[in-house]
Amino acid sequence: MALLDLINTDVVKVPLEARTKNAVIRELVETLRDAGKIADVEPVYDAVIARENMGSTGLENGIAVPHAKTRAVRKLTMALGISPQGVEFQAMDGKPSKLFFLLLAPPDQSGPHIQALAEIARITKSQSFCNSIVEAPSAEAVVALFSED
Repeated sequence: MALLDLINTDVVKVPLEARTKNAVIRELVETLRDAGKIADVEPVYDAVIARENMGSTGLENGIAVPHAKTRAVRKLTMALGISPQGVEFQAMDGKPSKLFFLLLAPPDQSGPHIQALAEIARITKSQSFCNSIVEAPSAEAVVALFSED
């Protein structure tokens, strides 16, 4: 499953209103609820926070990939949030995170989850692509950037 298959304007939040790590996660989980991808925010939020408590998913270069396995989804599901000013996410490089790829996968499906993580790693190697996403003025513009990739 390509990342592009998971990204549409309903699951892209530009810009995020959240200013803290937990608030970013909650806002992205609520985005998935509002898009009809999950029914209940709390168990999903709790699952992502529990995974995050095992070790931050803040990577380097402004990227964070909070994720969890949960029965709340039947297939790999993603929300993408952009915070141009950045949010402290306990990233590996100590810098604020600006791009948040929230991934949810059913407990019995690791393949698509791993493929999505690999694709995120591939596309985020391009700093110019990441900068374009951070500077995108709307969810439509973000989806268009992924369509060009």
